[in-house]
Amino acid sequence: MAPSIAIVNFGATAPASLASNLPANSTLTFISSPSLHSHLLPTHLSSYSPPHAKSSLPLNHLLSPATSLSTFSTIFLNLPSLSTYAKHSNSTLRRIVDDVMNVIRYDSSSTSVKLVKNGQIHPSSSWRTLLKEDLVDGTDVLLGAGAGAGAGAGAGPPGPRSIAIVVGGGGREHAIARSLAESVHVSQVIVTPGNAGTSGAHADATSPFLCKIVNAAADVSGQSNDKVLALIASLPKDSVGLVAVGPEQPLVDGIVDAVQSADGSIPVFGPSQSGSILESSKAFVKDYLTELSIPTATYKNFTNVDEALAYVNSLPPTTRVVVKASGLAAGKGVIIPTTPEETISAVKEIMADSLFGAAGDTCVIESFLTGPEVSCICFTDGHDVVMCPPAQDHKRAYDNDEGPNTGGMGVFAPVPSNVVSTCEMDLVTDYCRMVVRKMKSEGRPYKGILYAGALLPTNIDDKRPSLLEFNCRFGDPETEVLLPLLESDLFEAMVRCAARDTPSCWSGPDSSWSSGIADCGTISFKDGFSATTVIVASGGYPGKYPKGVEITGLPDTKVALSSNSGEAKTTVYHAGTKEGAGGKLVTSGGRVLAVTGLKLGASLEPSIELAYETVNKIRFGEGGGSQEFRTDIARKGVQAPVRIGVLGSTHGTALQGVIDEINSGCLKDCAKIELVISNKKEGGILARASKHSIPAKYMPFKKGSDKALYDAEITSAFNSVGCDLILCVGWMRILTPGFTNFWAGRVMNVHPSLLPLHAGGMDLEVHAAVLAAGEKTSGCTIHQVTDVVDGGPIVLQKKVDVVAGETAESLKAKIQPLESIGFIEAVGGYWSARSKVQFERSREVLTYAGAGVDIVAGDDLVQKIKPYCKRTRRPGCDADLGGFGGMFDLSKVGGFTNKGGVELGSDAILVGATDGVGTKLLVAQAAGIHEFVGIDLVAMCVNDLLGCGAEPLFFLDYYATGGLSVDAAADVVKGIAEGCVQSASGLIGGETAEMPQMYSPGEYDLGGFSVGVVRRENVLPKWEKINGGQVFIGLSASGVHSNGFSLVRKCLKREGLEFSSPCPWSASGVEESVATNLLTPTRIYVKSVMPLINEKKILSLAHITGGGLLENLNRALPDGFDAEITHHPKLSKVMKWLQASSGLGDEGMLRTFNCGVGMILIVDEEEVGGILNHFATDSECGEIDACVMGKVVKQEGEGGKPPRVIVDAITLE
Repeated sequence: MAPSIAIVNFGATAPASLASNLPANSTLTFISSPSLHSHLLPTHLSSYSPPHAKSSLPLNHLLSPATSLSTFSTIFLNLPSLSTYAKHSNSTLRRIVDDVMNVIRYDSSSTSVKLVKNGQIHPSSSWRTLLKEDLVDGTDVLLGAGAGAGAGAGAGPPGPRSIAIVVGGGGREHAIARSLAESVHVSQVIVTPGNAGTSGAHADATSPFLCKIVNAAADVSGQSNDKVLALIASLPKDSVGLVAVGPEQPLVDGIVDAVQSADGSIPVFGPSQSGSILESSKAFVKDYLTELSIPTATYKNFTNVDEALAYVNSLPPTTRVVVKASGLAAGKGVIIPTTPEETISAVKEIMADSLFGAAGDTCVIESFLTGPEVSCICFTDGHDVVMCPPAQDHKRAYDNDEGPNTGGMGVFAPVPSNVVSTCEMDLVTDYCRMVVRKMKSEGRPYKGILYAGALLPTNIDDKRPSLLEFNCRFGDPETEVLLPLLESDLFEAMVRCAARDTPSCWSGPDSSWSSGIADCGTISFKDGFSATTVIVASGGYPGKYPKGVEITGLPDTKVALSSNSGEAKTTVYHAGTKEGAGGKLVTSGGRVLAVTGLKLGASLEPSIELAYETVNKIRFGEGGGSQEFRTDIARKGVQAPVRIGVLGSTHGTALQGVIDEINSGCLKDCAKIELVISNKKEGGILARASKHSIPAKYMPFKKGSDKALYDAEITSAFNSVGCDLILCVGWMRILTPGFTNFWAGRVMNVHPSLLPLHAGGMDLEVHAAVLAAGEKTSGCTIHQVTDVVDGGPIVLQKKVDVVAGETAESLKAKIQPLESIGFIEAVGGYWSARSKVQFERSREVLTYAGAGVDIVAGDDLVQKIKPYCKRTRRPGCDADLGGFGGMFDLSKVGGFTNKGGVELGSDAILVGATDGVGTKLLVAQAAGIHEFVGIDLVAMCVNDLLGCGAEPLFFLDYYATGGLSVDAAADVVKGIAEGCVQSASGLIGGETAEMPQMYSPGEYDLGGFSVGVVRRENVLPKWEKINGGQVFIGLSASGVHSNGFSLVRKCLKREGLEFSSPCPWSASGVEESVATNLLTPTRIYVKSVMPLINEKKILSLAHITGGGLLENLNRALPDGFDAEITHHPKLSKVMKWLQASSGLGDEGMLRTFNCGVGMILIVDEEEVGGILNHFATDSECGEIDACVMGKVVKQEGEGGKPPRVIVDAITLE
């Protein structure tokens, strides 16, 4: 039987050194919090190599009476440091450790126990003695007789190095003081200047150790260098064990250097004056980041206002930037303008008007990045860094991130992995380590806190976290949310950071402290806890606000530790408070109190509830109406989008609906696809992902390989990007138990039957089985994946009727669109259950894919038939696919003579185009109106010819029917002839095919074929002339044209409309049927556009057909350039009706319909005025409206990527 190993983790990490001590073929169980385990698996995957099967148990599992550790052959106890174990508030940790010791102590099995300390296995086998001496006895001494006894009134003189001084007077400093007071090594915490909360008079009575905290005496109170030195001088010699600096200004003023110069033995937590340049100069930081190749927004630094303004004026009008004062500006030196005029004003205010004083002598202008921001705060000893849990601040004053900027109205931590992944946080940690080590190499070692403001960009190609700036101290209110999560002893952590590589400095009661923070577990945080901090501010903040307003309600805010529901605690930190007349507590600032809720649990929700339960009891002034606070703190974390990973081996058709709804529909704010993995390179799902700019990875499984290892590598890939839900979309492999156990409840599959019926089958065999069983109903099932194939819990089912004459193929065609809808609802339900917000889907969203049309599958077909077409190449014929038309070079076959008898020779190129009318024909046939679809047929072909710059020459048609109706066919040809007249084409022939076995009576289908000619010099597109800055001119459509009718018909059915019904979107006073309006023929642009082509004013153009603007405009651009759309004409009444009925978002509309724009011209900017005038005045242009829609923009970086159509700046109205 394989050995069973348990690693019990009380520290922050599991030491990789254990890997070499694991017997071969052993199974491995991490006993820790789930959050820690999810981090361990990817980070230690390379260390704990297969065939170790990995599983996880929560720490609380060890407290169960039924728990028996005797099932393990070996137990590694990875213990915390003595300081952490003895910390006042870590009673739960001590209880778990004690219970684990008891389980092992009284277990008569032969289980081997090994103690792991400081990341190494202790050489002694006497673990009982080591535990008792190192932890239990040591803690008893510290708590009972050491410095931890406190320093209240009448207490004796403080012990050596047992006083901690905190510099500052806000909520941040109150939080630091409270955390330091919990240390068993600290007898007194002196805060200078402090506030009412640190004075002792208004201490929280639920925490006895808080009697250690006092404010500095009035004569030595303050945060200037002189005041701090005077405070130290007033205390007994060698009594100060730490000076912790809160605000940035004292650090920039050189307080660290001043204290160390006066007494080099005192550890000072914070960077030197030379190190604090990371906050005092944004310009320095930007250069530093660039030198280290750390991602940051592109920027320029300026010391001359005229040069800065010249730079701003050189930027394209649509380019947004951020303008920053380089120096310290009390957190207010950043301006985010929205227009060029505002940008110019911001530069003048900072540099010319000295809005922020000397801080604006240097100005930084950087590109505007969009995406979630994360506060990444790390401890550093000048060499190593330890990152705190990621936090997210709320800067705006009012709910929904509205109102003016503030110092921060609330914060939560940790930020869920579906917002910032472990991989992204690891990158930020690496960035901080690079900066710290470079500072050390330059002779200005950086110690203390390094606070990196990181942004996860969504509007640039580089998706790595981008660093915006650094702070050289704890954030406020981030400190108030992070320190309650700290499990380690803050005093030990700060002394270790300050004392490393400083021989003259006191390095703590234990010689190991001088080694800094490299030891495993020195700085750790409570696993499985969340914290939320809500700021209660004075009414009017951040504007004018009253001071001296009485604060009440605090005595009712005490929340004790609850052993029944796990550890829960609420703490009120004072920021802008002071003691008023009669000992009353009154306001003295804008941000007055910071209320933090701390709770064990996987969700942020419990900590949010705790914080607001307290906030709602606090009152400022008589009647309690003088306080302000936001009511939505941490909701961004709770309601963050689900981060989806996808496994697929085939086309992934069912994924398309999810993609569409994430882009612009009901899942837009609920989900995000982080990674698509396929084991089939040509499966199609990778191409689908690429088409939508979704990261994708090809991971082939080699025959004979370890299946568990393969699945573990997939897990590692998904974990690295923070996925928390996995969708199997045509995944043709059975997942191993290790995978399904790890992702239990978080991996879903779709099965093409109503499970449990026909489990285990696949694709058409399932549908055939349904028919063979004579079932009247079938459908698809979304279910959770377990180690039982198709046996996991059912999430939801979608049903269809099985009708007479059904085939396996027809049943599949009915069910397949429901698979996409099922996934949409399942993802929405998962988000809803986690976020406690109802998933709004009042009516089913109709998608083009759901209507049976898969644009991506059509693209796949083009790729597959390209090789066959290339076989038909001949001189003059390129035989390539994908453009708007095919060319034939007559110079290769002896030239061409035009109507005037002039030999064009090598100057003539023939262009061919073919197309149909699609399901718009069903409308014509149902309504008995046939002549307009003939115009549509011609339009679809000749408009494509324009894409090559060609003038139509002749046209041919193909008419196929199940039974020839002379009148209907005559009307169709009449329309074709009208289309030829509008395009100046000759209708030179056609084919009529009557096929009763192919079509029903009355049904017909159409195909059109057009040939045109273009002079070589006029051939479009002229990509060599497109270099960025060219303008898009949109030409109005006449209606729906000929695409999207599969979805149009579904909308009509949904609304209960017949083709003969009165048209609900017709203009006032116009009486027409639905069919008459929908059959408005496609606009033909030949006579209006050809003069511009002949005058060489057009560089490229796009005919907007199936796939809409998003799938056609990119075809008109060369690689390396994108289409940035900044304006769109207002939607016509029919388009507004279709959007309302279908539920499609803007992106879905732009990917399905023309939305009122039938053709887009790409022209040089200087030609715009003349072209707009042409369409306004030329009689051949008829009712065509022309407008400017945007510009061509050059992509960043080297190597041209396929063009994209960027529509972020527009909203369809």
